[in-house]
Amino acid sequence: MFDFDQYLGFLAFLTILTIGFWLMIFLLTFVIPYWIGGALIERMKEMREERKGRQ
Repeated sequence: MFDFDQYLGFLAFLTILTIGFWLMIFLLTFVIPYWIGGALIERMKEMREERKGRQ
């Protein structure tokens, strides 16, 4: 059915596909919400500083 090099190529393909899938899941669940939360906190700090500057 498969030669040995075709088998290794198939395993390499599955490994790369699986790594990409889990990386996508990690980024969507941890990194992106962390980035959005940090951006919101920084924006709130900037708005507070603007208000203090006007008074």
